[in-house]
Amino acid sequence: MFKTWPKYLTIVSLPILAFIAFSSTGWKTLLPIFEAFVFIPLVELLFKPDSKNITAEEELKLANHPLYDFLIYLTFPLHLGLLVYFLIGIASPELTLFDQIGRTTSMGLLCGVLGINVAHELGHRNTKHEQFMAKTLLLTSLYMHFFIEHNRGHHRNVATPEDPSTARKNELVYTFWFRSIIFSFISAWNLEKQRLRRAKKSTLSFTNELLQFVLIEIASVIAIFYFFGIETMLWFLVSAFIGAILLETVQYIEHYGLQRKKVNDKRYEDTNPTHSWNSNHTMGRLFLFELSRHSDHHYQPHRKYQILKSHKNSPQMPTGYPGMMLLSLVPPIWFRLMNPKLLHN
Repeated sequence: MFKTWPKYLTIVSLPILAFIAFSSTGWKTLLPIFEAFVFIPLVELLFKPDSKNITAEEELKLANHPLYDFLIYLTFPLHLGLLVYFLIGIASPELTLFDQIGRTTSMGLLCGVLGINVAHELGHRNTKHEQFMAKTLLLTSLYMHFFIEHNRGHHRNVATPEDPSTARKNELVYTFWFRSIIFSFISAWNLEKQRLRRAKKSTLSFTNELLQFVLIEIASVIAIFYFFGIETMLWFLVSAFIGAILLETVQYIEHYGLQRKKVNDKRYEDTNPTHSWNSNHTMGRLFLFELSRHSDHHYQPHRKYQILKSHKNSPQMPTGYPGMMLLSLVPPIWFRLMNPKLLHN
């Protein structure tokens, strides 16, 4: 067991670099960005992806081993602590505009990686404390509706026109951001509306979880304004937006152009490993708690990160998530690279 779990300590490098960024000025404020979008993509170009899976015996040992839970729980206090540290220092008169932009961009990266990504893992679990942590981490990006829409909407509708988080073939990532953000929120509202209707309760009541989330988010922003001032509040809003855009960029690359076939007029074929793009590139896998083994995640949503598998029939990305995110920002290159792959999937 000791030989396996320490590799996930790789993620600790991000909060360490973020602490340095929030304590520094100049180019050091961008150290987390450099790690995520320069260092890791370069490493993944040099090393081949690893598609090896653990054995059934190893899976039984790893599935509920407390060390793996401890590692992902550890990100919770680290992320919240770094957010407070960021808020305390971002409006300092000693900082230049470049320093503030650098720190805010790095905080946005934390919101995406330690916030939303970890919330995604914990949000699929059933215990109250894990779901509480998931919702709190989503709060740091003001994206709590993701908890509703992702689990009850996206996983049901993935790779169909009904899913706002599935990118269509030839859709620009920039237009996808707006479509996914707007219609994911609408989807979350409709899902809560349906749930409350079945329970014979009013949509406009405090039992509406989406309304609870919105009120909590508004209260959080007001609290930041009250304790830290309007400038800090504005920088926080920018960092939260960056976190949300990182999530939506990841969602863009995860299912780009993939479609489930219709079985009949009412239903689609069951989700299988061919309906998500997969990446076995090691650095990205460790950096994102195996998120890039996305095909298995959608095939079996409640599998914990440490036992996710690679499937031979899943479509494979040419590089890891960080590199693919950068490529998606240049549509001509993205379409030229990915569209031919759609013909073979």
